[in-house]
Amino acid sequence: MSFEFPLPDVGEGLTEADIVAWKVAPGDTVTVNQILVEIETAKSLVELPSPQAGTVGALLVEEGQTIEVGTPIIRFGGDDANTEAAPASADAPASGSAEKSVDASGDADGGATLVGYGAKETSSKRRPRKGASVPAPAAGAAPAASAAPVASAAQAAEAAAPAPAAAPAAQAQSASAPAPAAQSQSASAPASPSKPLAKPPVRKLAKDLGVDLSQVTPTGPRGDVTRDDVHAAANQTAAPTSGATAPAAASASDQGALEERIPFKGVTKMMAKAMVDSAFTMPHVTEFLDVDVTETMAMVRRLKSTKFLGEDVKVSPLLIVAKAVAWAVGRNPRINSCLEGDEIVVKKYVNLGIAAATPRGLIVPNIKNAQAMGLGELAQGIQDLTALARSGKTPPADQAGGTITITNVGVFGVDAGTPIINPGEAAILAFGQVRKKPWVVDDEIVPREITTLSVSADHRVVDGEIISKFLADVGRGLEDPTLMLA
Repeated sequence: MSFEFPLPDVGEGLTEADIVAWKVAPGDTVTVNQILVEIETAKSLVELPSPQAGTVGALLVEEGQTIEVGTPIIRFGGDDANTEAAPASADAPASGSAEKSVDASGDADGGATLVGYGAKETSSKRRPRKGASVPAPAAGAAPAASAAPVASAAQAAEAAAPAPAAAPAAQAQSASAPAPAAQSQSASAPASPSKPLAKPPVRKLAKDLGVDLSQVTPTGPRGDVTRDDVHAAANQTAAPTSGATAPAAASASDQGALEERIPFKGVTKMMAKAMVDSAFTMPHVTEFLDVDVTETMAMVRRLKSTKFLGEDVKVSPLLIVAKAVAWAVGRNPRINSCLEGDEIVVKKYVNLGIAAATPRGLIVPNIKNAQAMGLGELAQGIQDLTALARSGKTPPADQAGGTITITNVGVFGVDAGTPIINPGEAAILAFGQVRKKPWVVDDEIVPREITTLSVSADHRVVDGEIISKFLADVGRGLEDPTLMLA
């Protein structure tokens, strides 16, 4: 008997996920809660633990695939473990798995339901799923041959190796006896897999170089196609068969090598949808303000040198900006609101979002109840939030419930911008770079540290007076941080 574990519903309205990296292989013995796979949803990276102890029979989905919730991703145990482990562990053709993708997270005891989906009990003798490929029997072979176990990855690669040498013979026979030659080829060579096993970067390389992965002999440890295999195949196909075709092939290869194709999915796709929804449902209005932050920068330098907030706490100008935003919200609570149906909901708490650029894309986690935090707590909150965001493992709960957002464009050397409001909020403030500029103080021009603040707001919810007062208060707090102590 065997059990299939499906990608669970993580309870955040997500319907699919990408398989990033398997942490186990067919034949491994696993324990309850041992990490099986790392998946990527539209919001974060998630490590999926095992719902039961046992032996891994098969990995049903390849790394890099996008799959729907409920799709089986791994099979435990069973007498058929050797025959049905092939789809994930090697490019073997006989497969009991569908070409769908999966996403999973959560844990449960063996056989118990995991976030809405339970392990499926399957028979060790089963018919292939619709869409799965089955190897054709060799010509003249006994009917029992179709029930033979599928070859392992190493056997598949070994069996495929003689094929190039046999090709000339087959071509020589094709002129006089085309039908027997075709039968001879099908009898001696294994059926090609429906989808060769290869990691996403390798698939991209093959696409760029115009290499058909199904025609490449894999040499990877699990029967997968490697980058070297693709380059070798590209070099073979690049050999000119005639003077007329060589330049065209080289030109196509050169063009492909100069292009980069980035999958439009996951965090990038989700953020794109959110920005489109925001831009075309909220009437944005943006205001700008130049601010003398000389006192703020002096305060940052003192906090850094004295370690007043703690040895391991990082202090930056963003910390004082965050404090100023929370303080200004208290003086202008309407800016911290949103529109829900026929009601404007003004929130008495500040869940302060910090837009974070990560390797996976832009995300906006938020610090809960920032209005009640002192500088030390706020600094630690920003530090923890940033570290988690860079790791790619910010949980969905940390990205939900934001009330107002800060985006720090100054860290990229940018003075100002017109930021798009995070959906579910009414305003977002952009903090530009701090630069020394000539500034008029007491009728004298002196060098001061200056930044530009810009705030975009939903004009359905707040009018120009509220926006202006809020922005002016943020500026006052940065010009003289002692005001925020009152």
